Amino acid sequence: MTKVILPELGEGIDKAIVSYWYHKEGDKVKEKEDLVELTTDKATFNLPSPCNGVLVNILCPEGQTVHIGEALAEIDENG
Repeated sequence: MTKVILPELGEGIDKAIVSYWYHKEGDKVKEKEDLVELTTDKATFNLPSPCNGVLVNILCPEGQTVHIGEALAEIDENG
């Protein structure tokens, strides 16, 4: 199981808001494909999938604030 983690975003930015999930739980995803849209005070950006697999668990729903290092979702690489 691979966790999708919110990476370092830049100096002074320690959190982001989940704007939109491009996939729902149970969907197959491909590595580097847009997975989720996030918004900070300074920008809106897409976080790509770190691997191929099935999105099995969305841990942070749309509208939720997530901090650097927190898991956003889990992907089953064997799915």
